[in-house]
Amino acid sequence: MLSIDVVTDQPTWDEEVLALGGHPLQLWGWGELKAAHGWRALRLRVVEQDGSAGEVGEPRTVGLAQVLVRPLPSVFRALSYVARGPVVVHEADRARVCDAVADHCRTSVRGVGITFEPDWDADDAALDITGGRVAENPILYPETLIVDLTQSEDELQAVMSKSTRYDIRKAGRSGLDVRRVTDEETVKAVLGVYHETAERAGFALHTDEYYLDIHRLLGEHSVVVAAFDDDGSPVAFVWCISSATTSFELYGGINDRGRKLRANAPVKWESMMEAKRGGLSRYDMNGLLNDGISDFKRSFAQHTDTLVGSIDVPFSFWYSTWNRALPTAKKVLRSVSR
Repeated sequence: MLSIDVVTDQPTWDEEVLALGGHPLQLWGWGELKAAHGWRALRLRVVEQDGSAGEVGEPRTVGLAQVLVRPLPSVFRALSYVARGPVVVHEADRARVCDAVADHCRTSVRGVGITFEPDWDADDAALDITGGRVAENPILYPETLIVDLTQSEDELQAVMSKSTRYDIRKAGRSGLDVRRVTDEETVKAVLGVYHETAERAGFALHTDEYYLDIHRLLGEHSVVVAAFDDDGSPVAFVWCISSATTSFELYGGINDRGRKLRANAPVKWESMMEAKRGGLSRYDMNGLLNDGISDFKRSFAQHTDTLVGSIDVPFSFWYSTWNRALPTAKKVLRSVSR
């Protein structure tokens, strides 16, 4: 039998997530970010009592799950969501851990149900979650591109498109200033580039305070890499969050000057190298679609990765109504990844 401990101490939680190779969306700071902007975060440790012949041994951790809870209107009450989790010690316990987390949320949170979006490959994630079904409205996209950072730099560049490889090498020869940003004032300047990008591409942004909260709450796990013009102003950037194993892209942008300097590829390359130098093994470009941004992502590798996708476990009679009548409202929940 498994049981649930609710963890309320940030250092303890992050230490365990990092030790188990968990995804950065399972870090405490990400939960705090979402809690500051309309969600609630629960950190659940799934434990099992060791022992035999009637003896009770020490509890051992079998998994962790940071559950984000979104209040919903009327009879729907709430939706529980596990972004790129749970984290498990042994693959064989994946379904058991999901069941334990779902059971806890069914009784303590209630609402329409829980959505799991694990950081597990589709090919090796044979799941049998009790009551689980493929989600009609996923939040994160299961098809992505995950770069293996254990390869050498030459190996990584060998599979790139010629133009991407050329832009990276040209930037190195020209001395384009590409570096990690850590101070808040420069992060604010980077957000100016993001505003220009959003206006040109026609997509909506959160408030600047939301992005600054990422920088403040994720701390060293927030990794902003930017390219700078001769006058010191940022012209392109990539913003990731990182764990002990994985760098996960959140945002990126480029202004007109950055496009002239062809700074996009050098910035993404430096972001990858920042992760590689930090000992991380995976660089996740966070979703592939049929658009220009995804075409650019694909110029860095010749493969795609498909994760297990979104799995819903309904709690309520109202689950079907939620999926049938409110698809637009549920799509709003994708803001968890933006």
